[in-house]
Amino acid sequence: MATIYPTLLSLDFLNVQKEIEKIDAHAKGYQLDVMDNHFVPNLTYGPDFVNAVSRLTYKKIWLHLMVDDPKTLLDQFFMQPESIATFHIESKAKISETIKHIEAKKWLPSIAINPKTPLEEIFPFLPIIHQVLVMSVEPGFAQQDFLPETIDRIRQLVGFRQTSKMPFRIGVDGGIKVQNIAQVVQAGVDDIAVASAIFTAPDPVMALQELTNIADGATQNP
Repeated sequence: MATIYPTLLSLDFLNVQKEIEKIDAHAKGYQLDVMDNHFVPNLTYGPDFVNAVSRLTYKKIWLHLMVDDPKTLLDQFFMQPESIATFHIESKAKISETIKHIEAKKWLPSIAINPKTPLEEIFPFLPIIHQVLVMSVEPGFAQQDFLPETIDRIRQLVGFRQTSKMPFRIGVDGGIKVQNIAQVVQAGVDDIAVASAIFTAPDPVMALQELTNIADGATQNP
């Protein structure tokens, strides 16, 4: 069954604690996007914010580093064991070293791949990561439209996972909403990041529940 992670990039930053407390009983975890204004043309929050959220909830944290050099930031985060730490294959990271660094902190390593990057670039690392994050928009901004070609990329990864018998999970991030969440679940996604479809809705709790119900229904009726 797919897991939905509300992405905090779209919440009301003047009321962070209230927003999280309101939805916490219904969320299985949260995704937090750290952007450096170099790897992507946007600047968000940093380690202090991520660490504050980690203290505010016991739910799983999924850290998404959209930064040039993720390894230099990793030691500034204080998250619970089994948190997910994602960095981009397109970054300047030394992939194997960064994965080992994440594992040393008892987190789960994940690699994100942008829409225009060939999937084959990530294949050598699939045996040593917990998750592949397939970007369904160009990274850097919320409220972008889902790129439909993402479905074929997800299906290709699912097929490779089946034939290779590797246990990696598949995540998707970007433009997920009521109209397309069933499609990505049926394609074989395990972890789904959702930002504006939850936090810009009149009632974020109802929005998350609706998305969850659709995703669960798609799992039962592929």
